[in-house]
Amino acid sequence: MWITPGTAIRTIGWGRHPFDGITDPWYNPGDVKGSDTHIQQLNEQERYSWIKAPRWRGHAMEVGPLARTLIAYHKGDAATIESVDRMMSALKLPLSGIQSTLGRILWPRARSAMGPSVSCSIFFDRLMTNLKNGDLATANTEKWEPASWPQHCRGIGFTEAPRGALGHWASIRDQKIELYQCVVPTTWNASPRDPKKQIGAYEAALMGTQMAIPDQPLEILRTLHSFDPCLACSTHVLGDDGSELIAVQVR
Repeated sequence: MWITPGTAIRTIGWGRHPFDGITDPWYNPGDVKGSDTHIQQLNEQERYSWIKAPRWRGHAMEVGPLARTLIAYHKGDAATIESVDRMMSALKLPLSGIQSTLGRILWPRARSAMGPSVSCSIFFDRLMTNLKNGDLATANTEKWEPASWPQHCRGIGFTEAPRGALGHWASIRDQKIELYQCVVPTTWNASPRDPKKQIGAYEAALMGTQMAIPDQPLEILRTLHSFDPCLACSTHVLGDDGSELIAVQVR
């Protein structure tokens, strides 16, 4: 993603830490036909993405159910190993076959749905126990009062959402949000190529895809849908005053 010249690269390394992030888009499409407000044809050599290219220790990553399944498998989780081996045996495929559109949908997402259903019953039992014991709190509000905050404070939140791992970085100054950066599942998976020419998970999954009818690329749609993409999570277009700039309806 391009941002204002001179702000994209940090002095240490070649990317910014989210706490140092600056969301100030700067798009220079280069040689185009038409005007800035009525572009008729873009220069295809000046490709652009509104999505960041996050990296972990310099490497592109895939997040989501498939990544969780493979990590659990190689960490030796007995339940995961048994079920994955059983599925791949039934399909007469090697373990590497799970790294596919079918593999991304069939088992990892089914397991991701099954796991929370079991956890919900555990959390519900805990909730009922707390209620019976008179604990009616719905959140930890010890630090909820802004007047108790330091003049300048920063916080990080990580979680493993159904779609994949994500992180939020917030900086607050004088009780107001000074900076808020998100690196969410689709930011990881839909990542464009970086200065090292490393490709993101979407591009890697699509490489070599064979299409039965090239002008009706359903295979490409199936592969991308297997990631459960959410561009609303990775791209935000708002005015300086927080107002919506444009609304697009896709049929």
